[in-house]
Amino acid sequence: MAVNARPNGLIIAIDGPSGAGKSTIARLLAKRLGYLQIDTGAMYRAVAFLVGQAGIDPGDAAAVERLCSSADIRLDNANCSLRVYANGQDVTELIRTPEMSLMTSRISALRPVRESMMLLQRRLGQDGGVVLEGRDIGTAVFPDAELKFFLFASPEERGKRRYAELVGNGEQVTLEETIEAVTRRDRQDSQRDIAPLRQAEDAIPVDSSHSSIDEVLNKMEDIARGKIQQAGTLL
Repeated sequence: MAVNARPNGLIIAIDGPSGAGKSTIARLLAKRLGYLQIDTGAMYRAVAFLVGQAGIDPGDAAAVERLCSSADIRLDNANCSLRVYANGQDVTELIRTPEMSLMTSRISALRPVRESMMLLQRRLGQDGGVVLEGRDIGTAVFPDAELKFFLFASPEERGKRRYAELVGNGEQVTLEETIEAVTRRDRQDSQRDIAPLRQAEDAIPVDSSHSSIDEVLNKMEDIARGKIQQAGTLL
């Protein structure tokens, strides 16, 4: 991938399956580089929350499209802590349940949802100096991103991480159920017709299965700084 000159720096895309650590790595990498993090997964979760709150059948494309046309999704990175707002309501914690994860996989496969969120993501990131994470950033949203990573881990490892997070939040779940939910989400994301989860041909694969957050972060930061230096961008 050629390194383009954008006003604010590079567009860095981090794709991968649920539970691979994309959000954490994107947040920390953006902080180290002085870039803006755009959590696209949270944006889709917020839409899914609004669909569920309104009692809309995800199969009703017309109703979903109407909701998307009026939905106000906002990310607030103030104080180095991402807060997610949907129509003025703080939904940061409400969108992180297992049920919302599965709903998000269905919602994000719908064309009206993808088109509206893609337009917003492109508008937020077009000038560069951003780190975006999701499942189709490097393949559909910003296929011309200067740097692309594909962050992954085994379903078992991702299930263990998700289980620990849910139990820590007081959720009543089993490890087996959590691993199955992760596997089911992978299947849904990979088999959907619109923007399925896949690794871009020019993406750098990073396996986080047996690496600490710092190890993964340091590796990706080194690569990013090399690209930034190549582009002549000063931090």
